[in-house]
Amino acid sequence: MRPTLFTLPFSLFGEPVVFPAYFTLLALGFAMATWLTTRRARLLGMDEQRVLDTNLWMYFWGLVGAKVLHVFADGHLSEYVHLCTDPTLVPLYDAKVRACTESSQCGYDYLCNLASHTCYPPRDCLAAIKLWRGGFAYYGGFLFAVGFALYYTRKHALGWWRTADLASPAIALGLFFGRVGCYLNGCCYGKRTDGPFGVRFLTGGGAWRAQLETHVIGNGEAMLPVHPTQLYEALGCLLLFILLYFVLTPRRRHHGEIFAGLLIGYGLLRGVVEVFRDDDRGVLFGWLSTSQIISLPLILIGVVILALRERLPTRTEPL
Repeated sequence: MRPTLFTLPFSLFGEPVVFPAYFTLLALGFAMATWLTTRRARLLGMDEQRVLDTNLWMYFWGLVGAKVLHVFADGHLSEYVHLCTDPTLVPLYDAKVRACTESSQCGYDYLCNLASHTCYPPRDCLAAIKLWRGGFAYYGGFLFAVGFALYYTRKHALGWWRTADLASPAIALGLFFGRVGCYLNGCCYGKRTDGPFGVRFLTGGGAWRAQLETHVIGNGEAMLPVHPTQLYEALGCLLLFILLYFVLTPRRRHHGEIFAGLLIGYGLLRGVVEVFRDDDRGVLFGWLSTSQIISLPLILIGVVILALRERLPTRTEPL
């Protein structure tokens, strides 16, 4: 696809100014979500600065939580351990060559193992906590961000349910941009398909490497088409945003209903998309992914919120 969105025609401190697709789209999603929530907070007479602060802190804790869940649930924990103890055991998917005789052939800052003639990364005991290196699991970010927001909104009397409803459509919109970034980056790919929507990612990328290692293709061959699960989810999140913002919000009777709609809607969407995904993201009992396990209680919580809020008297405070 297009891991690098674009490169500026000048350098900064001797280095090219590169905009990676995933992080550029992620930043755009954050910006759109911030604009949407602060704009609506102003219209509702809420403390706009506090809402902005809530957004910024949620982004920080969201990145931290997404990194934590990735490290412990996506099947990469051993790689982070080996990066500190024995980097030669860490497989490299983006090395310039498959067999090397000197480190300069490997590209980047990679080194050459002269015993096995394979490239390996330099020792890095802090790789697991370096947010700028990527490796995120959305649900970890969502849980950490919501946990912080619950504390922050109560501390500053913003109103938890009201703020949760304010943020919910923005979260869905931000996810749309994030999943488009995943597609351009080639991560979060799907299973093989012969259907009309099948796509092929770049040779040497994660999806190609997975098919090579499972002997689906041979070295040097183009990968077989896979489901564009990133786009499935991106489209679903865009539709969810439209439903939450333009359909449910004007008809809301109680604060908390839009947040419940996000939990139920995204939980169902993610559970279905996970059926078609094929990247390494943690599996329990051989068929349930980590995200499906998390989706189930979140859907249930959303249903419970709707049931409990429905018992309240019809709201009189402004939306």
